[in-house]
Amino acid sequence: MRRLNFHHLHYFWAVAKEGNLTRAAEALHVSQSALSTQIRVLEDQLGHPLFIRSSRSLRLTEAGQLVLDYAETIFALGSELQNTLHNAREANQTLRIGAVATLSRNFQENLLRPFLGRDDLVLVLESGGVDELLERLALHKLDVVLTNQAVSADSQRTWQCRLLHRQPVCLIGPPRQDSRPFDLHRDLQQARLIVPGRSSDVRSQFEVYCNGQGLSPQICAEVDDMAMLRLLARDSGDLALLPAVVVQDELRSGTLQLYAEVPEIAERFYAVTLQRQFRLSILDELLGQPRTQTEPLAGPAVATEPGDSAA
Repeated sequence: MRRLNFHHLHYFWAVAKEGNLTRAAEALHVSQSALSTQIRVLEDQLGHPLFIRSSRSLRLTEAGQLVLDYAETIFALGSELQNTLHNAREANQTLRIGAVATLSRNFQENLLRPFLGRDDLVLVLESGGVDELLERLALHKLDVVLTNQAVSADSQRTWQCRLLHRQPVCLIGPPRQDSRPFDLHRDLQQARLIVPGRSSDVRSQFEVYCNGQGLSPQICAEVDDMAMLRLLARDSGDLALLPAVVVQDELRSGTLQLYAEVPEIAERFYAVTLQRQFRLSILDELLGQPRTQTEPLAGPAVATEPGDSAA
């Protein structure tokens, strides 16, 4: 059997990812005819057709999907090798972090604060959807993905999902005039409430809690983006359901007040990595930070227990 031509394999990989011969040819700066010829050579060498061809699109055959899985692993390992050896050669290390777009910016800043200003480190931060970021992680274009949803390994990806922090979810609003502690059963029914969107795990947990307690709060806004939720909590005058870390600055300044922690509800922050042949020391340092307790943020009228830190 002839040795596999990785140049042909790369052409196949590009076409499979694009799903279109024209776009792949443009990205590779080759003609469509040359690209098509190279892929047919690869098919002849492997002894299987890799695409089902039609006038409008290309679909992978079963053999094509198998080859694509191997190609992704091969090129991801090559990218990992280049990046690892590049970091070993350079004085500065590069840490490439992806964070889902809905993740609290305050949590991200708190996590990275010990690494800011270091002369031996370059931070690259990207934001996006979890599927997009995991795809970049699989290709070793990211070193870690930060998310608020656990990610499970499957037959194709050996994701390693680590719980970084657990942040209690609270009811937060403008400073209260009432000196009595906020009572969930008495006061929540009368409050106007801003909550995360229905795709949020926090929202699901809150609905389970309310159903179990027979509560029907008045929801006046649903917000997916934590940055927007923070602004509405600060400026609307209504109550907001969110982890305290999202509005930590407003709580410290007294602009907002923590009314109560909602029992049994928490947002969890995870770091997702891919099993690597080479260890990245700066990533181990990031994920190995000790967890500390949150400093009290609530005003004197609030009875609550301190939760885990997001710092």
